[in-house]
Amino acid sequence: MPGTPPARRTVLRAAALAPAVGLGLTACSSGSGDGGSNRSAPTAPVALGKSDDVKVGASKLYTDHNVVVSRISDDDYTAYSTICTHARCPIKKLEGRKLICQCHGSQFDATNGKVLKEPAVNPLPELPVKVENGKIIAGPEA
Repeated sequence: MPGTPPARRTVLRAAALAPAVGLGLTACSSGSGDGGSNRSAPTAPVALGKSDDVKVGASKLYTDHNVVVSRISDDDYTAYSTICTHARCPIKKLEGRKLICQCHGSQFDATNGKVLKEPAVNPLPELPVKVENGKIIAGPEA
């Protein structure tokens, strides 16, 4: 478009790119990279496994249920949803006691749900947890 003022060219380019940017934002907000997996924490109690699978001072990630369980002492467990509070991506990575969201890099403490690294600003929601007959059960009304 020879002879077109630069301002008009800029506006036309921006208009042409808008649909592509919108698609990128939609992909980002829908949790791209999570493989379309379950994007919610348990809505009812779920049996996660043997209580001895989580050693004192350690944490274990249960990706099938979007839950992390930490064992604080012999009889004290904590559980948190592992749905990232930033963009609702299921967290799939646990390094020691640090949960790392693969979507945007948010990090959380698995023992208390607190944010260690943004972009997330809200902590992970705590879930009720108990041990019954040697099995860890977590989720509402656990």
